[in-house]
Amino acid sequence: MSGSVLLACEQITMAFGGLLALNQASLAIYEGEILGLVGPNGSGKTTLINVISGQYRPTAGRILFQGADVTGLRPNRLAHIGIARTYQVPRPFHSSTVLDNVALAWMFGRRGHSRREAQELARETLAFAGLAEKVHLPVSKLNLHERKFLELARALALEPKLLLLDEVLAGLNPSEVQLGMALIRQIHQQGITLVFVEHNVGAVTELSHRMVVLNYGQNIAQGPPEQVVNDPAVIAAYLGEDYRGASSQEVGHAAG
Repeated sequence: MSGSVLLACEQITMAFGGLLALNQASLAIYEGEILGLVGPNGSGKTTLINVISGQYRPTAGRILFQGADVTGLRPNRLAHIGIARTYQVPRPFHSSTVLDNVALAWMFGRRGHSRREAQELARETLAFAGLAEKVHLPVSKLNLHERKFLELARALALEPKLLLLDEVLAGLNPSEVQLGMALIRQIHQQGITLVFVEHNVGAVTELSHRMVVLNYGQNIAQGPPEQVVNDPAVIAAYLGEDYRGASSQEVGHAAG
């Protein structure tokens, strides 16, 4: 990548008792890229996102954001300097309307807009996410794909430089996946750097500039998507050692 390093994870270890969820995992995220982060179930993908976003403090290692050490900063501090995320299971305020969910993010985000300004900005953000007709509904009236897109809208309201997408396409049907992929492309076109965690290897391959593969909490491959999905170590991680000669299509099928 020709851009500068926006965020670097250096030798990140995350232990839960005797379990090593991450074992000296390192990666660089370059400004302006879409980085696909993939791996089998239990490989450490979400744990790494939780560490980067401040949900966990790593047992060892450090995180640098724009050259500054941000290891262990709380999520609200990280949000204010430009790191936002979504969750596998959306976490809206269920007792509030769709509009208020996004307006709150604008009010308490990086620039602290007034309630009136925040509501106007929230309408624009929800229209961008395809939810213009849902603004006055309670969140409980949204289906899964609408809740996923609301999660994206709330993250965008934090005006991130780096957006971490944790399985934003999970559980969606094929047409909804295509809508989600189009929305991710539009977000990237706004100049936001993305980390895309997803089990849908086909979607990651199509969207990402670069892929990093984790297995047992360690990096086992990184590079252009077409190269990574044909890497024998990646095929073995998804299908087992007996399948090192398998195709990338078989890897995609195994990944779900």
